[in-house]
Amino acid sequence: MDKVNWIFVVLATCTFALFCFCRVNDCCKELEIQTDFEPEGNEAFKQLATDWDLDKTNQPDVKQQSMDIQEAYKMLNDAYDRPGLTSEDLAYLEQASDLVDPGNRCYSELFDFGPEIGFYRKLAATSEYFEQKIIPKSNNQLHIIMFYTDWCKDCKELAAAFKNLIDAFEPLGVQFATIDAAKEATVLGLTGVDQVPQMVIVQGGKTYVYRQHIYTPEELDGFIRKKLPSKIGQRINDDNVNDFLNGWSDNRVRALVLESRGITRLQYLLAAFGFQNRVAFGFVDLSNEKNTKMIVDRFNVDAKLDSLLLFNEDSKRAMASVSMAEIPTQVLDATISLNQYLSLPGLSSQEVLEDVCPKESLAVVLITKNAPQFDIAKGALRHIALESEHSLKQVRFAHIDKEKQVDFLNAISKGSPEDNLMQLVVIWRPDSSKIKYEWINGVKLDLNTTDFPNNSVINTAKEKINSTICKLLATSDAFTHEAAVQNLYDEHAPGFSSEWIAYALYHVNFLIEKLSGDLSIVALSLLLTTASMLGLEYVWMYFLKFLRAAEEILRGRGTERIYNMLYGPEPDLNLFELNALTYNALIRSPNPGCFTILMISNLESQPQVLPPYHRTAWPHRKNRNLLFAYLLANRGLSWISELLCLSLGITEQFPFNPRKCAGTVLAINGSKKYFCVFNAKHSECPQGNRRMIRIISQLMNKHHDPVIGNNPQTTESHLLDGLGDWLKGLLKGTTFKYHIGAWPDYLSP
Repeated sequence: MDKVNWIFVVLATCTFALFCFCRVNDCCKELEIQTDFEPEGNEAFKQLATDWDLDKTNQPDVKQQSMDIQEAYKMLNDAYDRPGLTSEDLAYLEQASDLVDPGNRCYSELFDFGPEIGFYRKLAATSEYFEQKIIPKSNNQLHIIMFYTDWCKDCKELAAAFKNLIDAFEPLGVQFATIDAAKEATVLGLTGVDQVPQMVIVQGGKTYVYRQHIYTPEELDGFIRKKLPSKIGQRINDDNVNDFLNGWSDNRVRALVLESRGITRLQYLLAAFGFQNRVAFGFVDLSNEKNTKMIVDRFNVDAKLDSLLLFNEDSKRAMASVSMAEIPTQVLDATISLNQYLSLPGLSSQEVLEDVCPKESLAVVLITKNAPQFDIAKGALRHIALESEHSLKQVRFAHIDKEKQVDFLNAISKGSPEDNLMQLVVIWRPDSSKIKYEWINGVKLDLNTTDFPNNSVINTAKEKINSTICKLLATSDAFTHEAAVQNLYDEHAPGFSSEWIAYALYHVNFLIEKLSGDLSIVALSLLLTTASMLGLEYVWMYFLKFLRAAEEILRGRGTERIYNMLYGPEPDLNLFELNALTYNALIRSPNPGCFTILMISNLESQPQVLPPYHRTAWPHRKNRNLLFAYLLANRGLSWISELLCLSLGITEQFPFNPRKCAGTVLAINGSKKYFCVFNAKHSECPQGNRRMIRIISQLMNKHHDPVIGNNPQTTESHLLDGLGDWLKGLLKGTTFKYHIGAWPDYLSP
């Protein structure tokens, strides 16, 4: 019986193998190859797929033949367990190799996948275009990118919704693109995309993944509003409108957007984002009539319409205005683009220089600094610019910061006065890296009055500017100097700290977005559980302390013991005596940064000076960097004399009077080999050596010495009155430091 079973198994296996072999041979015949060797099969498949392309072949059976070729290739791969396509909706990120053949050619190039995929392909961008175009442009324009693959079934189903988003937001100034995740896999790591289909918003050089499952204009509108910078505009009312309009010292035009809506229209926010470096936007809610009545009356606007008002340095009159039921994006951009600079803008970046000083125009530039004393000079040139007889296409006026644009001004310094501050120079840019320039000598707008119309300096400057401009407009060869220049320093670029803060906030926001749905519930539950456990542990430990304290009260124990049980023992203040045994620990080998506060007394004065010394040191008992000690001058007089004399570079020792040494305090830093001195009769002063000479003279036994200190009435009970303030100065580093080469040896008497 067993032999019969084995014979049946062998026959079945051989039959199946023969069937597979025949099927493989049929696939090879279908692909017109001799063997099933993988490279040969791939090349044959590509050639046949090209020959039987639906768009290139007019044969009647082209569809059936194309299907047979695909089935043959699929069977050939499955028979030998080689990676191949399994289904149309195969997830790209689960098995990326299934989408690309070994020849690194995407199958989507060979077949048509319907109008939905064709729609995505029309908007497709490459990784190079993403990095070189989309990322830089996102600083001023919002971009939305849809990631898809040709084989993704969900991508096809989402195509109609994505088209609706394009129709809704493209008129508002949002740029749309698509990226094939199979072809441009390198972009996935840059954007944080982890599945397809998935949509990403690119704003300010950063990417934000849209993780909602509802692709409607309302949802996307709310998502965009959350991701726009919060500082692109501010709310304006009657109280702050004047401060806003007069804030043009930041080199930006002021724009007022007035609408009878509590929520600003998205196209206005996008316009504010696009022109944020040129124009400061203020949004006025006209539905709040109580707080905006003065603005409406002042600028005579219709509260039923949306209005855009643009202001330069003149805050009383708008230089441009638009009023419509809803201002289109094209009108917004055109109006702002024509009026995005002040009458006298500052050349604060290369982009501003190229806009203010185009190749066909001259520019009269004033050299200034960003300080209030130069505002009059800027106002004078602004007055000249407003009264200029030349058009803006011929001549522009601007100012440049001497401290921030050092390289540019050094490049055009030839022919300039030695001090070019508040001087004028006419420049012309024949190309982006070359400047022709002419200094206007004899004109310096160094004024101290704002009466510009009747000022002789202004009139002289007008004449010389006009004559120079007329000469230069006649021929470009009239320029005296020419220089190669680099791009201007971008004064609007964020600083190092701002970049790191923005970087941290961006990644915090990224983590918050990742923790969405069920994952956020799990993370929140874990966080709350951990916090609850720690909180309960703290409460329980404190409760046990109270139980023990209550037990002590019932037993009649003292209050000091109960206090120590609840709050811990009060730290004691240890006063060490400096002697031969403690000398190395207190002076020569303390911890780095540690001070030994040494109070000197004698046997007679010790009862008077030791208690106030203890009271002064008590508040500092918890400071681990301070050690408090005392020294009896009768036992260490020679050491005191040698130490003080070493601070003056003197090796000779002087005879000190122990009683006069009482009340002197030394702060000794053993590791850095210096000390500070407190003496009530000689306060701190910058002349440390003179002060030390006076202290030594006082401590010496010289009754005839007239210099006995600047406070001779100080008694022994008041010798340490100023020690507390001196210790504060010591910790702040304001006391005078006396450095020595080495600590003297301590010799016991």
